Amino acid sequence: MNIIPRQSGTSLKLKKGQVLTVIDPEGGQVSDMVLFNANEKGEKLSSGKTLDFEETILITEGHHLWSNRSRKMMKILEDSNGRNDFLLAPCSPETFKILYGIEEYHPSCFENLSINLKEYGISPDDIPTAFNIFMNVQFDQHGKITVAPPTSRAGDRVRFEALMDLVVGLTACSAEDSNGGSFKPIHYQVD
Repeated sequence: MNIIPRQSGTSLKLKKGQVLTVIDPEGGQVSDMVLFNANEKGEKLSSGKTLDFEETILITEGHHLWSNRSRKMMKILEDSNGRNDFLLAPCSPETFKILYGIEEYHPSCFENLSINLKEYGISPDDIPTAFNIFMNVQFDQHGKITVAPPTSRAGDRVRFEALMDLVVGLTACSAEDSNGGSFKPIHYQVD
């Protein structure tokens, strides 16, 4: 079992056919995930293509994560919680300034993804909208978005099968609202 400490991130490579399991060990913690084709970094995870081709904004078990080149990158094999988000970008220093009025330094998923993906030649400008595992985004009849605490419980997991060789960025999210006001680790394993 691999551990991503609270408010931090990691990166890893997956071979086609490998299975990545992301686990919320304590409950109520979001994990941002981004994907890149390991052999052609210009091909990356696309929120728009995924929502379009899967015909839903509630991406869960049985759905695929698609690339900007309209190719399947991952299949979701299992999702014990069933609530994920693919609308909102990774939290960034600007997120905390604009939405929360925080001017001083605050850890962010964007920073953690940028730092950890640098070794693979991926720049901050290459980072797409993340698939926000366990994130509970709601919207009303007028389209107003709100972020509610995650519904994930201790031990909830999502299992993904790699459908191509991938570089994966993964975080233990740093945004207070996304995590119900607290920060916890994320676990993951590769089979």
